[in-house]
Amino acid sequence: MNTPLPEKPIEIFVDADACPVKDEVYRVARRYGLKVYVIANGSIRVPPDPTIELVIVDQGPDVADDWIAERAQRGDIVITADIPLAHRCLQAGAEVLGPTGRPFTTSSIGAALAQRGIMEHLRSTGEITGGPKPFAPADRSRFLSALDQAINRSKRQRGA
Repeated sequence: MNTPLPEKPIEIFVDADACPVKDEVYRVARRYGLKVYVIANGSIRVPPDPTIELVIVDQGPDVADDWIAERAQRGDIVITADIPLAHRCLQAGAEVLGPTGRPFTTSSIGAALAQRGIMEHLRSTGEITGGPKPFAPADRSRFLSALDQAINRSKRQRGA
């Protein structure tokens, strides 16, 4: 059984460039009174709210990912579609959700990394692999439910 964490509040980290569920994160975080860090390579609009902080990082590969991975820890929640970032955050003990509500877990991340590697290889050989499915209303609903569940798991870990 996991021992409760010391009194560090749950924080939510959003890998914001191209994240379609930022508004949902803000709404749920407000309901729970949680701090949200919105990490991007350029300026994006965030609501004027002291619990939502926009963090603009330098341009460059993995700069936003590094910022998130260096800060996310056990009991925090990370929202990203980036599989290598999800892996790094899981190693730190964070809960990780994709924007479609798909949770990344320690038991599923290996397969996700492997599939990503296969798809990269196919693309490098000129194979047309298509992109992800379009974001659908069902994805938004699934995300909201998964975020609620992740927050409640984190609260239980913290003994709250």
